Amino acid sequence: MAKIKKLLIANRGEIARRIMRTCRQQGIATVAVYSEPDASLPHVMEADQAVCLGPAAARESYLVIDKVIAAAKATGADAIHPGYGFLSENTDFAAACDQAGIIFVGPNARAIEVMGDKAAARKLMSQSGVPVLPGFDEEGASDSELTAAATTVGFPLLIKAVAGGGGKGMRVVNAAGEFDEALAAARREAANAFGDDRVLLERYLATARHVEVQVFADNHGNAVHLFERDCSVQRRHQKIIEEAPAPGLDEATRNAFGHAAVQAAKAIDYRGAGTVEFLYSPPAAGGDADGGQFFFMEMNTRLQVEHPVTEMITGEDLVAWQLSVAAGEPLPKQQEQITRHGAAMEVRLYAENPEQGFLPSSGLLHHLRWPHGQSRVDAGYEQGDRVDEHYDPMIAKLICHGSDRNAARQQLINALDALELDGIHHNAAFLRRVLNDDAFAGAELDTRLLEHRPQLMDATAVNTELLALAATRLQAENVASDSPWHSLNGWRPLNQRLRQTRVEANGEQLTVREDQQHATIGEHSAPLSFSVNTTEHSLRLHWGTDSLAARFAWQNAHRLTLFVGGQAYPVTLNPSRDTAQHDDAGGFSAPMSGTIVALHVVPGDSVEAGDAVITLEAMKMEHTLRATVPGTVNNFTVAAGDSVSEGTLLVDFTAQDEDTDNGATGGNQ
Repeated sequence: MAKIKKLLIANRGEIARRIMRTCRQQGIATVAVYSEPDASLPHVMEADQAVCLGPAAARESYLVIDKVIAAAKATGADAIHPGYGFLSENTDFAAACDQAGIIFVGPNARAIEVMGDKAAARKLMSQSGVPVLPGFDEEGASDSELTAAATTVGFPLLIKAVAGGGGKGMRVVNAAGEFDEALAAARREAANAFGDDRVLLERYLATARHVEVQVFADNHGNAVHLFERDCSVQRRHQKIIEEAPAPGLDEATRNAFGHAAVQAAKAIDYRGAGTVEFLYSPPAAGGDADGGQFFFMEMNTRLQVEHPVTEMITGEDLVAWQLSVAAGEPLPKQQEQITRHGAAMEVRLYAENPEQGFLPSSGLLHHLRWPHGQSRVDAGYEQGDRVDEHYDPMIAKLICHGSDRNAARQQLINALDALELDGIHHNAAFLRRVLNDDAFAGAELDTRLLEHRPQLMDATAVNTELLALAATRLQAENVASDSPWHSLNGWRPLNQRLRQTRVEANGEQLTVREDQQHATIGEHSAPLSFSVNTTEHSLRLHWGTDSLAARFAWQNAHRLTLFVGGQAYPVTLNPSRDTAQHDDAGGFSAPMSGTIVALHVVPGDSVEAGDAVITLEAMKMEHTLRATVPGTVNNFTVAAGDSVSEGTLLVDFTAQDEDTDNGATGGNQ
């Protein structure tokens, strides 16, 4: 059993950096691979060696098996870790590593093949006595056969990519009339994400929890579980918040989950880290505590995005376990030696705009300061890096541990409050709203929690007057300084000054008048107190009965960003009075940079409100623009396969009975 000496990480971003961290601790040299736009990202800079794989498109770089194997040979790597996504569950890649004499840090090709095919996995689990949901999983079924089977399975049902994962190629269908469009979209997305458009059908549980079990097995016949995680908070089947242990389970249910997961691993002679995922239908309120049921969904034959919460409750390094098992060593611990302590919770920080239908965002992170203290941050980017539209929109994961679930939840809220991120849209404020929501705080979980609580999608209200006051006070404290916060030292009381300042904050223009310890905006006048901590880049402000706690970052002497509740608010002091206002040109404009994948109508077609008109793909997900009013599609300015930038006009559209407006805006599906 030879110890791994040099590891190539066939991935990017935060998971590549996470794996490197363990390698450094164990004295293992690392090799990064990267695409051309990723050349300056942290995972490339932190590796001992790095190899460029090619252009931005993953299919020309990260997904090209021959290039990855060649990089390993050229650098003398004796092992490859696939991370998650990309080639991590690719049978051909695992086999190619074996053929090249390179250790693949993962299971054997057969296990990947069996569990990577969702239809085959369903059949195997059913034969092994693990319960599965009713469905239709015939190999190579045509669209017409799937349509016919849908009626038998019943609605609501789930269309699921056979080779899928991460929410890609999945659609919930509530009625027969929705099936054809959903099937076409699921097939396209599956083909784009996995190179395989096969799908299966499965009965959809409207109220269920997503509970998964971390398993590990070695080449010596040992298999264990490291307890369960709850991943019920999801959007479009993409996990958003994960936690361990799953709340509200009695020990008998926990043990049943663990036993079923280990049996699943043994059934395929598994090796390494894996996750067995279940849908859990809890017992009815007031019913028998043992009345819950769980059903096998799938097994992910790799390390999971949410593995840190398991690490935090067990104290184990799962990457170290992976490397040990891949080198041929037995599992570090047996089942009875694995214990759990407290609770852990993780949020996924995405480059997206929750208030605009979660449209992906890309661009330069011109200001970024991660929270410190009691939170763990697994990040793929640092300040000055660019989030590229070609890849998954996850920027980082924030993970916190506490003595119990509520303590971990509160630590996570504090971490989001301490986050400073500006330059792109992101979901930090949305995550904070979910964590503070009564249903989530009370562990009233199911996979449709966000559907039931649409108010969580609404932007967090902020008092623009308080933003303006905070900015004027910061400037007043440092009016003669080239570096606006440099001269401050600790906590300082409000200087007594007479000032009048024009401020543009949160899209509004205000005039702030300050008279000693009072401030006036419009007709509102009240006492003002202010203090600032330069070490923490934070401030506190009280204006009458209103108050504000914020963090800040100056862009120049007249522009700064205030960070409140995870959200960034730009503020300009004494703005130009002729600031240009952006006018939408009308029509369907691209809400993000991406690639056109489908045109659903032809020029001259009339459409009703809600009809699909055009679909584009960005950050590995499809987004369909729909007519918001009845009208006519006059022409398309793009064709399928075209790459477009955010704001590009895609459709020439005339709304019905519109005399002055020749456009209608598209809505995100």
